[in-house]
Amino acid sequence: MARPRLFDEDRAVDAAMRAFWRTGYEATSTEDLCAATGLGRSSIYNAFTSKRDLFQRALRRYMTAKNAPTFDLLDGPGDVSTKIRTLLWQVVDSPDDDPLGCLVVNSTIELAPRDPEVAATLRADHERRLDALTAAFDSGRHAGDVAPDKDPRTMAHFVIATIGGMRVAARGGADRETLAAIATTALGAL
Repeated sequence: MARPRLFDEDRAVDAAMRAFWRTGYEATSTEDLCAATGLGRSSIYNAFTSKRDLFQRALRRYMTAKNAPTFDLLDGPGDVSTKIRTLLWQVVDSPDDDPLGCLVVNSTIELAPRDPEVAATLRADHERRLDALTAAFDSGRHAGDVAPDKDPRTMAHFVIATIGGMRVAARGGADRETLAAIATTALGAL
């Protein structure tokens, strides 16, 4: 008979997510995961089967946690420029206790070129965000908030690239002033 789990699996996935977010997949050792989650090696492998399985669960958790408020914002009331300003300033004003950068961007760079399954997960996430932003820009165009000659899909690609670039810049040491200047420039371009 299997013993019941004596730990909160969701809390363990969240802790692993933050560990992977801080240092990446390859640089996060099993010992790092044990320290982050408070679990022993056998508990991690019994619950998650492998480091890769735990990473994939952590990546999906990250996507869900970060996308839900973005989708709520984009689907909610207000003009598209205010929504995009809010998204950009979320990067500028990221919580101090969040690791720098973005787990999705970091994983795209580190793993997507050599892991087809992770690449597919990342592509699907990208498409969901792209579709949500495209719909927001399209709605803004119909409301007269976006110039009729602007392509909503192209604008959505631009916003995703800008946010990803800002997160890379933050991870590379860019300060708040630099991130705010990038956000302001991007808003001007839109």
